Amino acid sequence: MSPSTADGEELLRLALSVPEHAELRAASLISTSRDPSVLSVAHQARGLVLRDRGELGPALVELRSALRLSRRSGEQDREADVRASLGAALTMSGRTQAGLAQLELAVRIATDRTTLAKVLMRRGYVQTLILDRHAAAFADLERALPGIRAARDRVWEARTLNLMGVAKLALGKVSAAAELVRDAEEIFASEGQQLEAVQTQQMRGLIAYCRGDLPTALALYNSAADRFAALGPTPPLLALDQADAMLTAGLMADARDILADQLSRPALQPIRRAELLLALASTEFATGRTETSLHYARDARDLFRRQRREEWMLRAELAVLRARGRHGDRGRQLVAAASEVARRLEAHRSDEAPAAWLIAGRLAAASGDPGACDVLARAGRATRHSSNMVRATGWLARAIEGDLRDDTRAVLHACRRGLDAVDEQRRTFGSAELRASSTVHGDELARLATRRASRVSSRSLLWWSERWRANALIQPPVRPPEDLELVAALAALRDNGRRLAEARLSHAPTAGLEAARTKLEQSVRQFHHQLPGLPGAEDGAFDLDRLIEKLGDRAFVELVNVDNRLHAVVVANRTVRRYPLGDADSALALVESARFGLRHAARGRPAPLGTLPDRLQAALLGDAARAMPDGPVIISPTSRLHAVPWSIFPALRDVPVSTVPSAALWLRAERVQPRTGPPVFIAGPAMESGGAEVTTLAARRPGARVLRDGTATVDGCLSALENASVAHIAAHGHFRIDSPLFSTLEVDDGALTVHDFGRLDHAPHRLVLSACESGVMAPVGSGELLGFAAALLSLGTVGVVSSVVVVNDRAAADFSLQIHRWLGEIDDLPEVMLRARIAARGDLALEAAGAAFIAMGR
Repeated sequence: MSPSTADGEELLRLALSVPEHAELRAASLISTSRDPSVLSVAHQARGLVLRDRGELGPALVELRSALRLSRRSGEQDREADVRASLGAALTMSGRTQAGLAQLELAVRIATDRTTLAKVLMRRGYVQTLILDRHAAAFADLERALPGIRAARDRVWEARTLNLMGVAKLALGKVSAAAELVRDAEEIFASEGQQLEAVQTQQMRGLIAYCRGDLPTALALYNSAADRFAALGPTPPLLALDQADAMLTAGLMADARDILADQLSRPALQPIRRAELLLALASTEFATGRTETSLHYARDARDLFRRQRREEWMLRAELAVLRARGRHGDRGRQLVAAASEVARRLEAHRSDEAPAAWLIAGRLAAASGDPGACDVLARAGRATRHSSNMVRATGWLARAIEGDLRDDTRAVLHACRRGLDAVDEQRRTFGSAELRASSTVHGDELARLATRRASRVSSRSLLWWSERWRANALIQPPVRPPEDLELVAALAALRDNGRRLAEARLSHAPTAGLEAARTKLEQSVRQFHHQLPGLPGAEDGAFDLDRLIEKLGDRAFVELVNVDNRLHAVVVANRTVRRYPLGDADSALALVESARFGLRHAARGRPAPLGTLPDRLQAALLGDAARAMPDGPVIISPTSRLHAVPWSIFPALRDVPVSTVPSAALWLRAERVQPRTGPPVFIAGPAMESGGAEVTTLAARRPGARVLRDGTATVDGCLSALENASVAHIAAHGHFRIDSPLFSTLEVDDGALTVHDFGRLDHAPHRLVLSACESGVMAPVGSGELLGFAAALLSLGTVGVVSSVVVVNDRAAADFSLQIHRWLGEIDDLPEVMLRARIAARGDLALEAAGAAFIAMGR
């Protein structure tokens, strides 16, 4: 090999690994050399850099110049090499036919074995990464590999192995793909090819995703994003992979943000723009934005059609039909179009085929097509697929089919199996957020099942309500490892919060601090998203007979939403009865009115409740209020109704009442062993009461641990709360509806977040939170809740007292003293709360505080 040839090979290598250096060297050669072969390499290198930067127009200009120069040089293999690069760039720009023609000509004219191998490798790249022709791609790559190995070019060998891994993965050969990609990554690392080594890490993330290991996939994607950022802009393919994983995890807003960011970039390859638009269409559809979903899907379909990318065009057409169906379009023509798309996707062996048949079946059912069941049966064949989510799609199709045939048994069987598939996916998550958000994939299955169960019996309705309620809280919690980066990020967040507060008080600019906060929060969320679930951990299945046995003289009331109509299922006196109620949205509006009235009372004004307590009782209990025995009442509301001030109901005014996210969680709490640590009393800064109740409580309980006036730091609080028998935190609170796990309690060195509580090995046995709205939680996913109280119950705390309305600091302090007075004598939290409320009667502010606080658990 001549020195000039070796230099050329090195320059082309740099174009892919260190593009900035390659660009400078190419410019130097163009300005100093007159050798057409050297100039051809220089222009080709510039073309590759521009192509990978997304500037395809200028890239094509450079590559065409390289082609003219290569032909002038008379070197046939130089020409073949340039034509291969030009063919790939043309395909990337959407000119598929022209690109394939250049690649075919390059294969024909290549005479050198090494050149032919590299041309075949690039054609394999185009066929697998752009055109989804994976079998043809693998054939090209397999044919190329011996020639590349004979040339002893380790970098090209790694590129070929990596692409073979891509093709194998697309063909469903996951283990083989993992081996090929691992070998490629080792070579790239040993050869110093930083950029391509990161690309193989991204590929390992995709393999983990295909295996159903979403936490590992997210960890690899996030690490790859950081490494890409150090080398240049994040490539669109990584954003697409990340967004796909986020959609599977139920993180719709995160997926939308990452896709929109990529689409806002000025230089974007048309093939990637089309893919990003289709992904964004799916995200918008998942969040109910049908109009925008339809707009993005149509744009993507038109681009794919121009690019002659048939399978991608079919996926986009499917997204169009799905959005049209939700928008209200009906008719046999739409059904026929959806069925045709499904057939063609099935011919491509696409994992999208079951979803396509499901969409066609839905459209057929909505239009009254008698063949709807047959279409749905095609989707139902996916119930043996290796992917949990594809299996769930198949079971959903079977459930809808059974519903059309009015076959209750078939519906409930399919729903059970479908929810089991979603559960398998959810159990892989260690993150509370992912556990909760991912349940959205089982939402329709759960709704179908409860609708059918409501026609069967009260026991069946309760069982199915419990099947998909607060499952994320029952799953054993995963304590994050003591990671220094996580601790540092949480500490930085506290410092950021302090500086933000100071800046706002002084009317200083806050944009930089707010951007820093967003970045820090994202790093904390990413850390938790990467936590794996506990291997072999099983959820606590609901046992109705055990609930009946353990209730004794208590009544258990579960509110169930069936097609936006509430039902109260009452378990009492060893019987299960159901009481139909009213409209769920109307009930929620009454709850908000009651909370508004209690906020007035917190300021010392008469609470303008009027007839609201009676109306609330009628809306949320109805005839069940008269059917309940006189003993204690446990209520499991829907996730949207968790913030109800139950003690203002006339029927509950003089009985012990508590709430729980689910009956299964209440039963689990019964098995929790009491904590043996000393009581803990914590006072945060700037309380109107000065934390006076903490002083009184400490005097009552010798040996208690007291943190205040500088000692109530986050680390100090967590250390004290570990294994505490009972704890009390008097601190200002702030609930984050946008990100509930970043809700805060203000302690001496800043914000104590829900994420911080997750670092506890043994949460307090019982905890009183006297902060405003500390009991408010965010409904997430399907029937799940996130917030302080939810986190503590998940961690094993058996009882939490917290407020669901803004409270007066002094009144909250006085009412808390009443709670602790009785906690020292009675081992029953609902009874304690009743005694405290009775003692508060006659004092307007205290009564309002008593109504604002609810007992969750035992």
